[in-house]
Amino acid sequence: MNTPATNRDATWTIGRLLQWTTEHLAKKGADSPRLDAEVLLAKARGCTRVDLYTAFEEVADAELRASFRELVRRRLAGTPVAYLVGQREFYSLSFEVTPAVLIPRPETEHVVLRLLELANPDSTGPAPRVLDLGTGSGVLAVCAAKYLPKAEVVAVDCSREALEVAQRNVERHQVEDCVRLIQSDWFESLQEEPPFDFIVSNPPYVSEQEFAELPVDVREHEPAVALVSDEDGLGATRRIIDASPAHLKPGGWLILETSPMLADRVAERFRQSECFDREEIGRDLGRRQRVVSGRRA
Repeated sequence: MNTPATNRDATWTIGRLLQWTTEHLAKKGADSPRLDAEVLLAKARGCTRVDLYTAFEEVADAELRASFRELVRRRLAGTPVAYLVGQREFYSLSFEVTPAVLIPRPETEHVVLRLLELANPDSTGPAPRVLDLGTGSGVLAVCAAKYLPKAEVVAVDCSREALEVAQRNVERHQVEDCVRLIQSDWFESLQEEPPFDFIVSNPPYVSEQEFAELPVDVREHEPAVALVSDEDGLGATRRIIDASPAHLKPGGWLILETSPMLADRVAERFRQSECFDREEIGRDLGRRQRVVSGRRA
């Protein structure tokens, strides 16, 4: 990779580095070359993206250029930007992410929106109990604790490494008093837990065939266990729907993220169960069916 490292220090200002790298990433097929360049340069410089805009004329020294060049090299090799900078914004909060956890997507924010709609944060009723299945980095659990006053949140994941990331995010957002993390394969370690008012989850819903067709930065860098279910993508979802009634209070809600292609089948699974008396499909900002929720009879 031909880089600006061979040019004189005075030649390479922050502004010129951004311009050159944006063009280089675009030529290599990056989906968001300018954003990637800004985020990576801010990481290398130890500042925010906004700070870059007041430093366009600042000369980038050799150390900064070398650090930035290494980040760009790793990005071009397929490493997701979120893993390179170690964090991702979700629902206006910043979360640590590592290769042990799935990178939070904007689509998952609609699970939070549905939870808040049903739980009503302004309610003066009893504090709700919320279960987050497959918590990963802990984004759903933390958001539930932050935006539902006095909520009691239990978050589970089968991965010890993921729970370590989630614990750091719980501490980052100062919700240790209301979020409890448990290592569990879905409901396996929850047999002694009282029933919940809400269960939320972004389970794996990528089929084995679809996984082979995912972009390389997802397929080779994000944890497959958090992405892939089985042949049709519904294995984990079916397991959760079938087991949830035993862990939900009457009138409680199960809220699931899914693929737009699977939403109707997920809703049908709710209808097939005698334990749910209502199901709803919510859409994301692109008007795609994304969140399916069912109420315990």
